[in-house]
Amino acid sequence: MKEKTILTPFLKFVKIESLSGVLLLTTTLLALIWANSPFGESYQSFWQYKIGFSSPDFELNKPLILWVNDGLMAIFFFLIGLEIKREVTIGELNSFKKMAFPMFGALGGMLVPVILFLILNQNPETSNGWGIPMATDIAFSLAILNLVGKRVPLGLKIFLTAFAIIDDIGAVLVIAIFYSGTIKIGFILTATFLLAILYFLSAKSLYSKFLLLVFGLAIWLLFLKSGVHPTIAGILLAFSVPVRQKITTPEFIQKLSDITDQIKMANISEKPILCKEQIEKIDELEDWTCKYQSPLQHLEHKLHDWVAYLIIPIFALANAGVMVSGNASMSTGLITTIILCLVLGNSIGITTIVMLAKKIKLIEVPDDINFRHIIGVSFLAGIGFTMAIFIASLAFADSPAYIDSAKIGILIGSLISALIGFLVLRFNPFKAGTKTSE
Repeated sequence: MKEKTILTPFLKFVKIESLSGVLLLTTTLLALIWANSPFGESYQSFWQYKIGFSSPDFELNKPLILWVNDGLMAIFFFLIGLEIKREVTIGELNSFKKMAFPMFGALGGMLVPVILFLILNQNPETSNGWGIPMATDIAFSLAILNLVGKRVPLGLKIFLTAFAIIDDIGAVLVIAIFYSGTIKIGFILTATFLLAILYFLSAKSLYSKFLLLVFGLAIWLLFLKSGVHPTIAGILLAFSVPVRQKITTPEFIQKLSDITDQIKMANISEKPILCKEQIEKIDELEDWTCKYQSPLQHLEHKLHDWVAYLIIPIFALANAGVMVSGNASMSTGLITTIILCLVLGNSIGITTIVMLAKKIKLIEVPDDINFRHIIGVSFLAGIGFTMAIFIASLAFADSPAYIDSAKIGILIGSLISALIGFLVLRFNPFKAGTKTSE
């Protein structure tokens, strides 16, 4: 019973991400069809339509696509930050033993694609795209993994999710260090001061959603104007959300019992409404429930569906619409390089480093995960859709042709990786629940 209690939240996470992957695929196809239809010009003009306001002293006027990439994606990164903090403090990454297996996989999945890009890329103008193939799309990869069914052990899903999260950490650091503009120190110092206040309050177990929202908007705006990409603000804000509850489970259960007894003893009216005493006790119960909930877990739970079913599909719709017909300005070299890095870089990097680490006993691979499982998942790691497109838009911000070329490479490379990974796992002779001799 205890094992079921532990695994149920993870299985729910997998289900949400899998459905999100299906929705992501649908909006991607819709964007491609729209951009290459007779109404293709309307696709471009729609996402370039400027929204905002300006005054003599301040201006915030951006194309719709940048409101998606700088604004909505900050919420996506905020959720990523919550997931990272949860995994590092109480989850699958809270000890070196748990972290070692996915960590070595993530290192292979980040380093080898980057090295392969630097080797294959022959155009100095596209050298800034080295970060594109280094991150795995959790939603797409888990959706494909879920299609394989019972042939996949739960440990493999945990491994894929954990190393994808570590990949995200690496991608966030890369964006912060290498893909930010000219940094204005004054704005950064002000944002740091506001973050320090939130971190101090979190350390004192003081938390307010209203304060987080107000400070969050201010910090996002400061990052936007500072030259550091504003999505980084989402990550840093997430780290200020406390993990622990204000009261323990025994305290909550005792209070719940007391409130239940008091509601029973209150005067019960025959009308279908609560009496004054019952309303007061319900309000008290809501207060105690808020104290009992983990602020981080509560926020993650509330945001997950919004991000999975709305923000990421909107991002795909805004960014995946590439005109692929008759575009002579496309860079074939960049397209080919990204495809090879996604397909071969991730599969070779993850498989080689994981098996080498296992050979020299730096990690322990679960008994129900065999060599073919590792190969299959390493190909799924080449599905780099969301983060890859995001990094491409930063790497080639001044060159729309290179952005489109990178997007085509990402789409083709991700599709090939998904197909190979699915086939390797689907025709794996070992079934979930059986131990391997490897």
